[in-house]
Amino acid sequence: MITSYLRRGMAAGLLAGLLAGLFAFFIGEPYVDRAIRIEEAAATHSHEEGAGHADDEGVFSRTTQKVGLFFATGVFGVMVGGLFGMAYAYFRGRLASESDWYRSLSLASAVFAGAFLIPYLKYPANPPAVGDPATIGERTATYFAVVALSLLVVLAAWYASRRLKERGISAPIRQMAVGLGVAVAVGVMLVAFPAAPDPGDFPSGLLWSFRLSSLGTQMVFWAGLGVVFGLLCERANRRGQRTESVA
Repeated sequence: MITSYLRRGMAAGLLAGLLAGLFAFFIGEPYVDRAIRIEEAAATHSHEEGAGHADDEGVFSRTTQKVGLFFATGVFGVMVGGLFGMAYAYFRGRLASESDWYRSLSLASAVFAGAFLIPYLKYPANPPAVGDPATIGERTATYFAVVALSLLVVLAAWYASRRLKERGISAPIRQMAVGLGVAVAVGVMLVAFPAAPDPGDFPSGLLWSFRLSSLGTQMVFWAGLGVVFGLLCERANRRGQRTESVA
């Protein structure tokens, strides 16, 4: 059973990853190009002022990076889709929805909220020219810590809602209590963790265009994963029902 969900998750993740790559290519890459030109102009200016900056050439050209974008999002999609399929196999019988279609959409929405949306409130995506390269390791570790805690918040919210429902608590009270708990937990995280890097004099319009394109890429991926996985599960269910009717 788990193997079938794993295969469906990997297939759905591959397609969702390619769709997200397509979105990022047409919507996000122009902003990356503009950010890189700003960074190169600043480096050239610093070099001309005698700051001792050496010209750095990237390992891969921008053309190669853009082509590799689809490979990267495809591999990412397969890996995340496989994990999604295994998580779905565990949570399937524990989710409130009565069909695989709604279960898939619900789980994809929950993981999107925990893995990206909540961390995005604290650390929105930044283009290459923003942030001190010397602190990238520290910033990466902090970001993944926020992701892990956000996923725990989502998991705790689901568990609390389930327990309250088992105790006969009405839906309005249950939803208000869980929502308040999530808001408090997210608020604590927003205050407790270090502030996001100061963008300095980076153009604000370009900065938020880049951030919104990053948000859109993730939305396309998780929506695509939930939709395609749900369709694959419903298709498998119909096949199983036809087999049982013939038998």
